[in-house]
Amino acid sequence: MEAAVSSDGESAGELVLRAVALVPWTRYALAALALAAALLYRFLELHFLGDLLRGLRGGRVALTFHPESQVYHRVVSKCRSLHGRYLATPWLASPHLQTLFLSISGRPPSFTYRRQLYTVRDGGTIALDWLLASDLEAADVDSCDESISRDDSAPLLVVIPGLTSDSSAAYVKHLVFSMASKGWNVVVSNHRGLGGISITSDCFYNAGWTEDMREVVNFLHQKYPEAPLFTVGTSIGANIVVKYLGEEGESTPVAGAASICSPWDLLVTNRFISRKLVQRLYDRALAIGLKGYAKLHQPVLARLANWEAITSSSSIREFDRHATCVVAKYETVDTFYRKCSSANYIGNVSVPLLCISALDDPLCTREAIPWDECRANKNIVLATTTNGGHLAFFEGLTAGKLWWVRPVSEFLCALRDSSYMHRQKAQEHGLHSSLESSIDKTPYVNFMEDGMVAAVTNDGPDKDDSLHSQIVSEIELNDGMVAIQQNEHTGEIQNESDSGVGDKNNSEGNVASVQGHEGNHKQREEPDANNIRDAIAPVRRSIHQITRSQGKSVWLLAYIAVVTSWPLLGALGYFLFRKRFSNSMLANKPKKL
Repeated sequence: MEAAVSSDGESAGELVLRAVALVPWTRYALAALALAAALLYRFLELHFLGDLLRGLRGGRVALTFHPESQVYHRVVSKCRSLHGRYLATPWLASPHLQTLFLSISGRPPSFTYRRQLYTVRDGGTIALDWLLASDLEAADVDSCDESISRDDSAPLLVVIPGLTSDSSAAYVKHLVFSMASKGWNVVVSNHRGLGGISITSDCFYNAGWTEDMREVVNFLHQKYPEAPLFTVGTSIGANIVVKYLGEEGESTPVAGAASICSPWDLLVTNRFISRKLVQRLYDRALAIGLKGYAKLHQPVLARLANWEAITSSSSIREFDRHATCVVAKYETVDTFYRKCSSANYIGNVSVPLLCISALDDPLCTREAIPWDECRANKNIVLATTTNGGHLAFFEGLTAGKLWWVRPVSEFLCALRDSSYMHRQKAQEHGLHSSLESSIDKTPYVNFMEDGMVAAVTNDGPDKDDSLHSQIVSEIELNDGMVAIQQNEHTGEIQNESDSGVGDKNNSEGNVASVQGHEGNHKQREEPDANNIRDAIAPVRRSIHQITRSQGKSVWLLAYIAVVTSWPLLGALGYFLFRKRFSNSMLANKPKKL
């Protein structure tokens, strides 16, 4: 088929090219700019046009909570910010622009911390940076000698920063300044190796490491028992806070908490961050930050892991494979992500908890948010916004404030003034709590495999018996000697082995004395040649002494055993003597004539 030609002999293609050439180049430039703007608008996930179509009113804050949640009805209902709208700064109407601006500038308030170094049990060092409410009133923090007293009842807030962040981060300073200006004392618990502090042990922090937070919280609670304790976690710090609350349950001294932009499920978040091009850029940027953190502590980390593999890591997953899993002793990266995800611990959170997340968060995807788990827990209120980025939520024309700081402060202040603060449930530790019985309130003795004897006693006096007072036990171990001392109301038990000191009779055997209300009971046993009998002799003597000094308890247990076992014995006797009983009945039955 021949191509169509014009009257002048030109083909259709040539006519199109001539028509295109007649269009001015400026039109093509404008079209190229429009296409680039559309692609950039899509790539950066800008939402300015959507905000403009909504009249610059912003989107409503969506709340997820249990219908019977008193935390929502009595506390969150008083927070105006959570029942309003959020409008992002117009020239930062993008989650990527907000997140980038927060990391570059953030416009934090200006103040100076007080630093306190805290050493944890394994030898690690944590920098605690304080900002007291009184510091904002003083012109110079260094000249202000005022500190927190032990009986100070001002609320205390503990802030846990995000990955590779410390107290100098802009978003941390926004929160700290806001709470301190409301009369709160705030302390930022920096992660190990951050805040200008060297690693002083072979332990590094990670996304699921809650031991440091546990020690800091317990330390602050013991040092300031009158101050209600609250905590706020951001990003990875939020994952640590929620995981810690789930691990502790009702035994935590934390009265209330907030979680900001938590990753929730580390495995899902890791899959998300390597999905698209823009997310892969974040992945690489965070990996660079982690490698920078590793270089600060190269002498320690190079000794524990493969340093060349760490420095060649180009993603968070590779860094976790070569560094985190090796130091923390996780089998695989997925194992680490699964075990350290805070979404697994939400059901056990017993503290009023406010969770804030942005649905356009470029790092922590909405796919990881545990909607149903948050809805099922009466202590949790989940607030989600359409926009906000990662920890940014800039608002106002000058982007001078972070929106999430306001609802957090409103929530914590409303919770502080309410009766719904969490109260720590008394929990007893050690052998006493594991061996405590509601039947017998007398002292317990634990027999070890090596023949050692350890006393396990009740902490408090028995309210129903005035003769029972608090038991004070002291265990002394010296060359095989075990001495257990109790007060005069409960008796005294002492076991002494051969020490080579004393008269000849005492050196041949163990002397055990039991002193009760009626007097002293003394027994002596000569050593047997058999090694087995010598090994079990202290145990037999201790049981015999306990039986004599605590006769009532033994008789009570014997009575309970008889009462509970007689039906079983009766049934057993019936089956054993049933045949004999039936034969005797037939023999005595009169025969028919």
